[in-house]
Amino acid sequence: MTMPIGPSFIALQVRDLAASTKFYSEIFGFKAQDLNPPGAVVFVTKPIALALREPPRPLPETGPLGTGVVLWVACNDADALHDLMVERGGKVLAPINDGPFGRFFVAGDPDGYAITFHTAQN
Repeated sequence: MTMPIGPSFIALQVRDLAASTKFYSEIFGFKAQDLNPPGAVVFVTKPIALALREPPRPLPETGPLGTGVVLWVACNDADALHDLMVERGGKVLAPINDGPFGRFFVAGDPDGYAITFHTAQN
């Protein structure tokens, strides 16, 4: 019997690829790969690739995207990243707290996606 193995690639559809790429780079601190497919930007992330992409069909013009999806992204130090993002003008949706995967906080992006950043566990 065949069954799913698990996520191998995550792509968020965005309304404005250039603006979102700039936000994810300058506010969140992601680094884009040097080569990207047309209509998408893939960031240097491990173990699963994270990308932003132009939508294959129109998105709602208003309101948050990704409602109901919880995306956790590991970082070296959630407290330090939180402070750096606030300094850069990022929007914090839920403050630093302790959770099942260590210290975490939730930040919002221009399209209304809520990204949970947590300190990576060894």
